[in-house]
Amino acid sequence: MLVHIVMFQFKDENKEANMVMVKGLLEALPSKISTLHSMEVGIDISRSERSFDMVLVSMFEEQAALDVYATHPAHLEVVSVIKEVTTLSKVVDYRQ
Repeated sequence: MLVHIVMFQFKDENKEANMVMVKGLLEALPSKISTLHSMEVGIDISRSERSFDMVLVSMFEEQAALDVYATHPAHLEVVSVIKEVTTLSKVVDYRQ
């Protein structure tokens, strides 16, 4: 299993509303992209200096499945929205 983790830092403008919107957009992806084995999206509650605002944890059977997800039109639409409302993102991919 391949685990794909992305952490997002959101812009201050409309931050709370944008986080809720992006969470909904991300959570709709499993029904649109068959190679996406599972997904969890969380909004940070600690609000510490070290924390990011949101985390996405998704799982794929193999690298090829992640590649399909990464280039899928539904995913690319969400990425476009995310780029407009975030200032920073970090990614970690690893085999479980």
